Amino acid sequence: MSQEVIREAKHQKNHSLDVRHVVDTLGHMEKPAVHPAQNVRAIEDNVRTDFRHAMSYGGYLDLDRLLSSQHPLSEPEHHDELLFIIQHQTSELWLKLVLHELLEARRLFDADNLGKALKCIARVKAIQRTMTEQWSVLGTLTPREYAQFRGFLGSSSGFQSYQYRGVEFLLGNKNRGMLRVFESEPEAHALLSQLLEEPTLYDSFLKVLARAGYDIPRNILDRDPSEPWTFHQELVPIFATIYESDETPWGLYEACEDLVDIEDNFQAWRFRHLRTVQRTIGFKVGTGGSSGVDFLKRALDLTFFPELYAVRTEIGN
Repeated sequence: MSQEVIREAKHQKNHSLDVRHVVDTLGHMEKPAVHPAQNVRAIEDNVRTDFRHAMSYGGYLDLDRLLSSQHPLSEPEHHDELLFIIQHQTSELWLKLVLHELLEARRLFDADNLGKALKCIARVKAIQRTMTEQWSVLGTLTPREYAQFRGFLGSSSGFQSYQYRGVEFLLGNKNRGMLRVFESEPEAHALLSQLLEEPTLYDSFLKVLARAGYDIPRNILDRDPSEPWTFHQELVPIFATIYESDETPWGLYEACEDLVDIEDNFQAWRFRHLRTVQRTIGFKVGTGGSSGVDFLKRALDLTFFPELYAVRTEIGN
């Protein structure tokens, strides 16, 4: 009998013993009170039910305010407007967390704490996947249903999301002209003005590489961070070294791939946004005055980390 067959037999025997042990253990555990006939799970004695002087779930999350923040404007109120509002409010909550994590990742890059920075980026990537999948919920809104309350939106538009612009600024798509959109919102204008002048996540990562001994050109390290990031050919050979060398610290390679993941995810979100808009309003002008679908298509041409894509052409050459 081969050693492989013997190992498999031992595995099956051990597995059977493990299953019997679990069954025996469960059999001796004290069973909670269950009333199958009534289909009721009894509340355990130690479960708190009096919150007159204790923190409750709703109190901690401020649910009274959160759940009373949906104010449909259609008259008579359209059933599907609540979906439209909640879709965008949940997106804004996720964007708040994305900003929170990207700012922390940038701070950790600046402190050369690569591991913790990548943990923040991993969370951002998970949020991005959730936000992209959320478009499927809004996709249940038919063109006719949306048309019945769209006029009540007035000139409001997702184009005016300052948190979305903040994420774009942090990732390199700086646009000073965008500040005009937020002149009537002082807090939003202040945040975006600050992010416009501060380094991007990519700027901070390139400085990590410079401190690690990679020859990042001085003109790139000292660039004006308020300008949108543009392609720098001189970075491509440096990234080729990172990708091809067996001596590259794993964290640096992983960081490069994580940044590519962020851009891929962002572009997937942009594309799902475009397709959802197209299937709902076709080629109508946007409520905020944009050309609609055509304007959204042009966003797909924007890039955050072009050198990390260009290097793939060079690898192996």
